[in-house]
Amino acid sequence: MNKEELRRQQALEYHAKGRPGKIEVIPTKEAKTQRDLSLAYSPGVAVPCMEIFNNPEDVYKYTAKGNLVAVISNGTAVLGLGDIGPEAGKPVMEGKGVLFKIFADIDVFDIEINEKDPEKFVEIVKALEPTFGGINLEDIKAPECFYIEKRLKEEMKIPLMHDDQHGTAIISAAALINALELQKKKIEKVQIVVNGAGAAAISCIRLYVALGAKKENIKVFDSKGLIQDERTDLDDQKKEFVIKSKPMTLDEGMKNADVFIGLSKGNTVSKEMVKSMAKNPIVFAMANPDPEITYEDATEARKDVIMGTGRSDYPNQINNVLGFPYIFRGALDVRATKINEEMKLAAVKALAELTKTTVPDIVNMAYNEKNISFGPSYIIPKPLDPRLLSYVAPAVAKAAIESGVAQHVITDWDAYEEQLNKRLGIDNQLLRAIGSKARKDPRRVVFADAENVKVLKAAQMAFEEGVAYPILLGDVNNINDMAEVNGIDLDGIPVLDPKSRDKETEAMRQKFGELFFQKRQRKGLNRYEAVKAMKERTHFGCMMVETGEADALISGLSRKYSDTIRPALQIIGKDEDVCKIAGMYIMLTKRGPLFLADATVNFNPSAEELADITLLVSKEVKAFGITPRVAMLSYSNFGSSDSPEAKLVANARAIVKKRDPKLVCEGDIQPLVAFNKEILKENYPFSELVSGEPNVLIFPNLASSNIAYNLLQEVGDSDAIGPILLGLKKSVHILQLGSSVRSIFNMVLISVVDAQMKGLANAEEEIRKSPWWKRFRKVSHDM
Repeated sequence: MNKEELRRQQALEYHAKGRPGKIEVIPTKEAKTQRDLSLAYSPGVAVPCMEIFNNPEDVYKYTAKGNLVAVISNGTAVLGLGDIGPEAGKPVMEGKGVLFKIFADIDVFDIEINEKDPEKFVEIVKALEPTFGGINLEDIKAPECFYIEKRLKEEMKIPLMHDDQHGTAIISAAALINALELQKKKIEKVQIVVNGAGAAAISCIRLYVALGAKKENIKVFDSKGLIQDERTDLDDQKKEFVIKSKPMTLDEGMKNADVFIGLSKGNTVSKEMVKSMAKNPIVFAMANPDPEITYEDATEARKDVIMGTGRSDYPNQINNVLGFPYIFRGALDVRATKINEEMKLAAVKALAELTKTTVPDIVNMAYNEKNISFGPSYIIPKPLDPRLLSYVAPAVAKAAIESGVAQHVITDWDAYEEQLNKRLGIDNQLLRAIGSKARKDPRRVVFADAENVKVLKAAQMAFEEGVAYPILLGDVNNINDMAEVNGIDLDGIPVLDPKSRDKETEAMRQKFGELFFQKRQRKGLNRYEAVKAMKERTHFGCMMVETGEADALISGLSRKYSDTIRPALQIIGKDEDVCKIAGMYIMLTKRGPLFLADATVNFNPSAEELADITLLVSKEVKAFGITPRVAMLSYSNFGSSDSPEAKLVANARAIVKKRDPKLVCEGDIQPLVAFNKEILKENYPFSELVSGEPNVLIFPNLASSNIAYNLLQEVGDSDAIGPILLGLKKSVHILQLGSSVRSIFNMVLISVVDAQMKGLANAEEEIRKSPWWKRFRKVSHDM
C-alpha cells in the first residue's frame, strides 16, 4: 500500500470507527431521574418558554443560543473538490464544528442545504436566526457567496461570516503586517501581486487596502490574466480592482514586486519569477494542497524571502483556524449584531502582536522546535498556541463594543479572560492570582541551573513579564552562547559564575564561605571546605538569598533532590516553629486546584509529623487566598479499619484539630468518599466535608503522594506546579526532573510570592544598592 492509499484508508477508518462522524450532542443538565426529565421537558419546560415569550432576550438566559453557531453550506465549493453537493460536504462541516469546539468551546450544528439558488438559500438561512447565536457560511462558490453574505448581513441581527472569504484575509493580513516589518517595508508603498480572484482573494485585497495598501499598487490576476481596464469579462467584484495597464502575464507582473499573494493553483510560480521580485520579497503561496511554489524552491531562489504557505509542514502556516473560533467567541460574548470591519481588523492586529511575545514551551514541543521566536520563519502564531483564545477574542469583543454593534457590554476584562481560559477546560484561576501578585512586587530570583536552555527561556519570560528579576548562575560564556544560538534575549539579566576569579566574585565567595563556616563549624565543616563549597552554584545561590543579595532560589533541574535540599537546610534553615520541612504539589485540575503533600521529603511520617505537614500546607493555601479543606487520605473511612496505618492518619487528624479547631479537616477517609457528597451525606453526615469538596489532600506517606501526583499529571491530564518546599525561612524551591519552560516559569511565580510573604525588602531598592548588579546590568547592555 502506497502512502496515498494508506492516508485514504486511515481517513475513512477515522470517520467510520465507533459512532460514525465526528460530533454528538451531550446534555448540559442532569437528566438521570424522572424529576430531571420533567424539568427538561414537559411540564417544567413551559416556564422558560413563557419567560422568553414575555421577554425575547431571555432566550440567551434559558437556552444554548448564545453559544451556538450554525456551520452552513450547500457544498458548491468544498475544499479543492469543487461542487460535490451538500451530503459529500458534510464531513467538512462536521470537522469545522470540531475546530469551533476544541479551540473556543463553541457548540455547532452543521447544516447542509440542498439549494443553489442564492435567493432561496438566503431565505432558508434567515429563517434559522431564532435558533443560532451566529452563522458561519462555508464552502459556497463565488460569485454567489458575495451576494449571499451581503444579503444576510443586512437582514440578520446575529454575527455572520463567510470564513472562506474573511478567514484567509484576516490571517494573511496579520502575517503580512509582521513580514513587512521584518523586511522594513511600508504597506502603503509596496507593490503587491495577487494570483487568484475568487472569494478569498477579493476579501484579502479589501482587507489589505483597509490596512493601508494602495489599489493602484495591486495587480490582480485571474485565469485569463491581469485584471485591467481593457477587460470586458469582469464581474462586479473584479471590477473593483481594475487598474490601467496593458495586458501582461503573471511572469511579467511579478518583476520588481514586493509581495506575492497566491490563492489560485499549485505550481504556477517559478524560481525565476521569485528571483525577479524586488529586494526582501514576501511570498504567500496559499494554494492547497500544493502551493504556487514550494517552500524549498522559493527559499532557494531568494535567501532574503519571507515565505508563507497553507501547509502545516512548513514555517508560517496561514491557517484559518487562527481566526474564526476566536472571532466568533468574541462576537458571541458581547452578542454582536454583526461581524464588521473593525472587529476583523482587531483580530488582525491581535494576531500580529501575539506573534512578537515569548512562545510557551508547549508550543515549541508541539511543533518539535527548540525556540520559536518572531522572525522570518515565525510571522504568525501557531494554531496550537493556547493563548490565542484569551488574546484574540477580547480584542474582537472590544472592537464590537467600540463600534456600536455589541448588545452586551463587558466591563471586567480580567474576569472575561478568566472565563475564556476556563472554557478551554484549564483552571488557571489560582495561577493567574499568583502571577498577578508576583507582578505587583517582583523579587530577585537566582537560577542555579542557568546552563540550560529551558531555564534561560523561563528567565527571559519572567523578566519580560515583569514577575521577577532573574540572576543566572553558571559559566558566563557558555550561557551567553546558548542564549545567542537559541534567540534568547538576556539583556538586563545579570550572569554570575561562582567559579570566576574576578575580584568581585572572589570577595563574595570568601564572604559567603566565612558565613557558611560560622554556621557549620561545629558540625564537621572546616574553613577551607566552606569557602570551596561556594564554587558550587546551589550553595552560592542559597547564600545569596541568606545574605539578602537575592530573594529566592530555584534549583534542582540538573542535580539530585537531596543535593538541593541539603544546602538550603544548612545555610537558610527551617522556620523556628517548624520541626520538619515538607514538599507540596499544586495540581491544576478541571475541578479546581488541589494541594497534595508530602510528595518529596518525608518518607513515613509519624502522626505528629503528619499533623505538622497538614498545618504547613494549610498555612500555605491560606496565603494563596484559598480556604483549605483538608482530606487526610487512607484506605479506611473514619475508623473502619483498626490497622496501624489507618490509626496513624486518624491520630494525626486529632492532633490537627487540637492545634487548629477551626480548620476543616477530615480523616481517615478514602478519596472516593471525600469527593462524593452523596456518599458522605448518606453514610457520614457528621463529616466536615459534607458541605464541600476537599482541596488539600494529605497522604499517609511519600510513596502514595508521589504516585498520586504523577498519575494526576500523566493520566488525569492535570498541570502540576511544584514541588513547593514548605517550612524554610526563605524562598528556596526545587524543579522536578524534565520540567518544561512553563513549569519553571510557574515555579518562578511561586518563588516570588513565597519571597514576598517571607520578607519585606523591596527588590528594586535592593538592586539600586547592589554594586555588582549595576556592574553586570551595564555589561549586559553593552554586549
